[in-house]
Amino acid sequence: MEFFTFDGAYVERLRAGDPSTEQHFVAYFDQLLRIKLRSRTLSSDKVEDLRQETYIRVIACLRKDGGIRQPERFGAFVNSICNNVLLEYYRSSARNQPMEDSHMDIPDKVLDLEGMLVTKQSCEQVRRILDGLPRRDRELLRAIFLEEKEKDVICQELGVDREYLRVLVHRAKDKFKALYEKGQIGMARRATGSVHQ
Repeated sequence: MEFFTFDGAYVERLRAGDPSTEQHFVAYFDQLLRIKLRSRTLSSDKVEDLRQETYIRVIACLRKDGGIRQPERFGAFVNSICNNVLLEYYRSSARNQPMEDSHMDIPDKVLDLEGMLVTKQSCEQVRRILDGLPRRDRELLRAIFLEEKEKDVICQELGVDREYLRVLVHRAKDKFKALYEKGQIGMARRATGSVHQ
């Protein structure tokens, strides 16, 4: 899949309801959102519902004054909207189901550092987790997700090709996710421990 470079003109056309831009928007994000949502082992009906909800919210934000302040980061914006829709779905599902001990397993989430940097608390948590990673993994994740360095530049710095970079990023993300989930389980245990005291 070819990655598209978004700009202010594209966002304006989408805001104005230009049919060809709307068509491109849906065609471009359709596959990405389906892959993301299907990786959560949701039913196909639920995947469709959450995908539609993501589109509705993105368009609603577009039409608000000052809705999209960084058009060049539109792809990341759509991704974070989808993450929010997913989190709300998980929360409402959890409220509607009785909790069991086995429910301490945290749903598998695709790593989204941008989405996690929304609050100061999350920002501090991400920094703590990054600090707990081996130096190479920490620097790699920082370069890609926080500094947004070009992948070709990172490949050059590390002396690897794009294929091996993908392997390194995947491993680093797995380590990050393991530390993140360990922290979440620890927080949940502390919270339930303080309730029972």
